[in-house]
Amino acid sequence: MSDYYQILGVSKSASPEEIKKAYRKSAIQYHPDKNPGNAAAEKKFKEISEAYEVLSDEQKRKVYDQYGADALRGGGPGGGFAGGFANMDEALRTFMNAFGGGQQDSVFGSFFGFDEGSSQSQGASKKMHLTLSLEEAALGLEKEISLSNYVSCTSCHGLGAASSAGVKTCSRCHGRGQVHQTRGFFSMAEECSTCSGRGKVVTDPCKTCHGAGRTKQKQNTTIRVPAGVDSGMRLRVAGYGDAGEAGGPAGDLYVYIQVSPHKVFHRDGDDLLIELPISFVEAALGCKKEIPKISGDMCKISIPEGTQTGKLLRVGHEGMKNVQGHGKGDLIVKILVETPVDLNERQKELLQEFASLETERNSPKRTSFFDKVKGLFVK
Repeated sequence: MSDYYQILGVSKSASPEEIKKAYRKSAIQYHPDKNPGNAAAEKKFKEISEAYEVLSDEQKRKVYDQYGADALRGGGPGGGFAGGFANMDEALRTFMNAFGGGQQDSVFGSFFGFDEGSSQSQGASKKMHLTLSLEEAALGLEKEISLSNYVSCTSCHGLGAASSAGVKTCSRCHGRGQVHQTRGFFSMAEECSTCSGRGKVVTDPCKTCHGAGRTKQKQNTTIRVPAGVDSGMRLRVAGYGDAGEAGGPAGDLYVYIQVSPHKVFHRDGDDLLIELPISFVEAALGCKKEIPKISGDMCKISIPEGTQTGKLLRVGHEGMKNVQGHGKGDLIVKILVETPVDLNERQKELLQEFASLETERNSPKRTSFFDKVKGLFVK
């Protein structure tokens, strides 16, 4: 059998979207309902469906790329995929999944011209950007937003006509929403230009919406932002896009999250990092320090004696909530030992006295370093 990538006409580096697009194009071309009684087309349809079944699944694709199709036919590293659709039902099931898993009749109607037409269509989805502080992202919140959307006309309730008698079946396409044209051996279906594919026309338009079935309107709504969101995440608010034409369902609102940088905390996944400067005396003798939490409270940590700069101390479960509800991250404290500056004479005297009392045990890393340097020059 040919290579799965060759069957779909895509490269080995093709994205999932490119693979799906290529499959849809070929599946429509070779579908049995488009090629009745054509054994070659049926065979091709099974092949491309098998190829898509593997390449659209991340795990199966990895196994295929490494071991080939045989590994997916049981007993190999992938296992679990019989390989080769023996009957048309399996291939058709893959076809339906690729087109959203809807009813077969509605899929065929959309692509093969068998639909009787519908005056309703779903409205467009909308998107907006929402900027949050790190505190808001950590705790979650309810945010009131203002939208300017198409909403269903309150006068005609989305019908577009002054009354139900003002909606008639399209005389050109007879309610199918499509017209067929025959050119030689080919028969093509195209959207009816008279009714724009709806199958119906408005003969007595609503005076409020002028036949559109919807009007532009500003509205306020409150959305819930869960705790733990991060930049680049997207929230879906169902039904808050534009209302569909002729009373069709509304699209959705997609909210893209951006979290502003914080002056103190730095985020790393679900963990929060904070840098804590301490004096060299505190580092040498050890101390206790109070540090802030993202909630606004304070917590106390113990810094052991002999702490070096760059040491990380971890405070468990004081980071960000996991947005999927899998617990919380940690608060990580990075120690920065600060060298004193602007010393007075007395301070210098004390440091010099301390230096005279130092031994190799007081600075083991420094001693080790110079021992290594000496070793470089031993002949």
